[in-house]
Amino acid sequence: MRDYVRLTGVLLIICAIAAVLLGLTNGVTFEKIAEQIEKANNEARQIVLPTADEFAKLDAAALATIQANPENSIVRDVYEAKTGGNLVGYTVMVAPKGYSGAIEMIVGVDLNGVVQGVKVGTNNETPGLGKNAEKPAFSNQYQNKTWDSLINVIKNGTPKENEIVAIAGSTITSKAVTAGVNKAMSVAKELSAK
Repeated sequence: MRDYVRLTGVLLIICAIAAVLLGLTNGVTFEKIAEQIEKANNEARQIVLPTADEFAKLDAAALATIQANPENSIVRDVYEAKTGGNLVGYTVMVAPKGYSGAIEMIVGVDLNGVVQGVKVGTNNETPGLGKNAEKPAFSNQYQNKTWDSLINVIKNGTPKENEIVAIAGSTITSKAVTAGVNKAMSVAKELSAK
């Protein structure tokens, strides 16, 4: 019995030391990780709206107004895209629910309502299936779609103007990404009307 108490005490001390060390490591690396995430997001914004030379985060009050609408629950942030100080469009980060959880993505929409690009980021979709949403072969299908009509997903065949072809074996992911693009277009259209 005495050995169990001693072993429990030793384990408790080891766990406490490990927890303190993890906390210190997190404190040291937290800012660097945040910087890397922001750098990756800036690069993604540039990819999805390449005509812009600067991006300004939408003010907190305007973003809160957008997010207050329950239909916009997947909207994470919005940036105004500018060229030479003139507004040329918006980049909208959305996180629709896919097969294995939220799919973070950034969508670039110009002031004419045309999708300029889609960049699928952090997600837990199935490798070899839903993970293929990250590949340009899939995400490039959204380019040049407009906010005039919702985009629909088809399983195969030749897509019409407002359709994209789903990833084989991954219709849920394809529909989630499409829902994200549709929501981003809707938000950009709403902001452009102001």
